[in-house]
Amino acid sequence: MTTTSLPLDLLTTPVTLAGLTVPNRFVMAPMTRFRSPGGVPTAEVAAYYRRRAAGGVGMLVTEGTLVGHPSASHETTVPRMVAGAPSQGWRQVTDAVHSAGGRIAAQLWHLGSERMPPFFTPSNMSVSDIDTIIEAFAESARVAVSAGFDAVEIHAAHGYLLDEFLWPATNHRTDAFGGTPARRAAFPAAVVAAVRAQLPPSTPLIVRFSQFKERDYAASIAYSPAELAALLEPLVAAGADVLHASQRRFWEPAFDGSPLNLAGWARHLTGLPTITVGSVALDRDITHQDRLLTGLDQGEFDLVALGRILLANPSWVRHTLTGRPGEIHPYEKSHEDTYF
Repeated sequence: MTTTSLPLDLLTTPVTLAGLTVPNRFVMAPMTRFRSPGGVPTAEVAAYYRRRAAGGVGMLVTEGTLVGHPSASHETTVPRMVAGAPSQGWRQVTDAVHSAGGRIAAQLWHLGSERMPPFFTPSNMSVSDIDTIIEAFAESARVAVSAGFDAVEIHAAHGYLLDEFLWPATNHRTDAFGGTPARRAAFPAAVVAAVRAQLPPSTPLIVRFSQFKERDYAASIAYSPAELAALLEPLVAAGADVLHASQRRFWEPAFDGSPLNLAGWARHLTGLPTITVGSVALDRDITHQDRLLTGLDQGEFDLVALGRILLANPSWVRHTLTGRPGEIHPYEKSHEDTYF
C-alpha cells in the first residue's frame, strides 16, 4: 500500500448532486448479477443491495436494468425497468436501501448488437426505431421514479447501444446521427433529454461512458480532449447532471500530455461532477491510494466507484474507513458467483 499525507476522511465528506445529498464519496458500480427471473427483482435482490448500503456505500448504482423494448436484451434473468411486477420488485429494493440510510440510482440499459449471439449481423436503426427506443428509455425513467429511485443512470458505455453511436468504429451512418462527434452524440443526447424530462429536478441524471469496450479494451470514442468535449457537450446540454467515466484502471491518464484520467477530463471539459472507477480496490487496500486521494482533493473527480471488491465484502467501505482491513476478503474471480 502506498502512503499519503492526505486523510481518508476526504472520502467521508458528503456531496450534493443536483439536489441529492450523498453521505460519502463511495459509489457501488453497476454489476450484472443474473438473479431476477423473468426480469423481476426478488427479495433476495433487495437484501443484496441493502447489505451494501448498510456497509457504508454512499450511493448504489444498480446492475444494468433493461428498458421496456424487446430488442433491449435476450437475457431472461437480467432485471427490467418496466411497470408491473418488475416495478414492484424494484420498490422492495429502494425501500430496503433507504432503510439502511443509502441512496440508489437505477441504471437504464439497452445492449444494442451485443444482445444477440456473435454470429448475428446487426442492421442500421431507422429513425422510427430511434424514436421508439428514446421513448422506451423515457418510460423506464418514469417507472424508476415511481419505484422510489433517488437517481437515474443512462448506460452509454462499453460497446452497448448508445455507445455504438458514440464510437466511430460502429457508427458508419451518414444521416444526422453519424459523422462528426456531435452528430454521433445526437441519439444518446436525445435519450438524455427524454429521460431528464421524466425526472424531478432534485433527481440527478448520470451518464456512464467509456473509451474501452467489452470486446475491445484498446478502443476509443475520442482521441483528444477536443473530440471528447464534442461528444460530451451535447449530453450536458440535454440535461446530464453527473458523468460516470468508466476506465479499467482509474490511475491511468486518458490522453498523452496530462495526468488527468477520464473522469478528470470530463470534469475539466464540462464542469459537471464526475465519478471515477476502475480497479480502485481489489485487495484489502485502496489501489494507488495517493493518486485517488490527490485527485479527489484537487477536484479532478467527485465520487469513487467500487465494483468487484464489494461482491464478497458488502462492508468494505466501513471496514476501510474504520481501519479494519483484516476483515476484508481480497477479490477472487470466484466471488462473481456469490450473492449475499
